[in-house]
Amino acid sequence: MPRALLFVAYLAVTVYCIADAVQHPQEQPYGLPRWAWVLIILLFPYLGAGVWLFLKFGGAGQGNRREQPGPIAPDDDPEYLTWLREQERRRRQEGGNYP
Repeated sequence: MPRALLFVAYLAVTVYCIADAVQHPQEQPYGLPRWAWVLIILLFPYLGAGVWLFLKFGGAGQGNRREQPGPIAPDDDPEYLTWLREQERRRRQEGGNYP
């Protein structure tokens, strides 16, 4: 029973790591091509999958990842606020009563 459990655990982790490596957004995740990661995961039982999981969740590969800034709300965008101030200044100079 313990051997079967170890085999099922190995199979589940291996399938997860291979699927994750193949679907990774970068062409060379963690410095190696995808096909190399698949071979490492398959040829080195537990070790290859363990290295993949360590790099993914351990934070060692986080140095190359850059956070993409999300969209800025209009009231937080400095360019938009400058544009609004400029529009208000022009309206005051023209003497128009705009809503």
